[in-house]
Amino acid sequence: MSIFRILNTTIRSQPIGDTVGSIPIMQPNKSIIFTMPGGYDGAVTLFSPAGYLQQVEYAQQAVQRGSTVVALRTKDCIVMGVEKRAVEPLQIERTVRKIIKLDDHLVITFAGLTADARILVKRAQEEAQNHRRNFERPASVEYITRFMARLKQHYTQSNGRRPFGVSCLIGGFDMDGQPHLYQTEPSGIYYEWSANTTGRLGKTVREHLENNSAEIASVSDEAAAIKQVVRTLVMSTGLDASFYELAVLQHKQPLQVVSPSTVAHLVQVIKRENADKEARLKQQLTRGT
Repeated sequence: MSIFRILNTTIRSQPIGDTVGSIPIMQPNKSIIFTMPGGYDGAVTLFSPAGYLQQVEYAQQAVQRGSTVVALRTKDCIVMGVEKRAVEPLQIERTVRKIIKLDDHLVITFAGLTADARILVKRAQEEAQNHRRNFERPASVEYITRFMARLKQHYTQSNGRRPFGVSCLIGGFDMDGQPHLYQTEPSGIYYEWSANTTGRLGKTVREHLENNSAEIASVSDEAAAIKQVVRTLVMSTGLDASFYELAVLQHKQPLQVVSPSTVAHLVQVIKRENADKEARLKQQLTRGT
């Protein structure tokens, strides 16, 4: 007989208030509720009283600790920019890429756990290839987005798993040449955007994008779109040009990585423009006083 069965039998035979060794006797036919040390975060399928899945909230925290990424959609191209982390002296920089091609017409960037993103990217690439093979046409941007969102959502309601700690920005072109930009969250939801961001400075960058929404909406060509993304990164992070990486995707064109020299030149131009703007404002305030 196991110790649990012995203890259970002994407890039922003892009057209320007695003890078995140092274990107090509970009232018979009453449920004993054991609470997990972490409250409601011990299982991904367990809702908190406030209606939250705590593991999904923790996954979102992992996203907010990730590098800042920005994406912009124009009528002709998709531009993505990322904030690169500092590279160790002995590390090969090319082993770390955060702007990845899913298919000839699809590109993705992400913020959060890179290892989780690698799994999602591989699954999305396989799905895009399977779609081409089975239907003899490329998958739409929304199709791949729904696939990734469904995969993420499945990991929020399955025991023995945890949510993906990644938020993804997915851009591309449909067969008719129409560009699209989507974002998927760890919870499995997704939305379409004209421009968006995620990562550690996501709130600050989004405020910048919203404050300059009119200027962003008027962007028409590739060069202006690249400059707008660089400006957003500079205004939000204040880092050197070596910490930025940008890529551009156009319809029926291969994914092009913006050269570091171009990024460095744009950063200098933007900083000079900002300095001139501040000088003009200072002059106006001086005249006003």
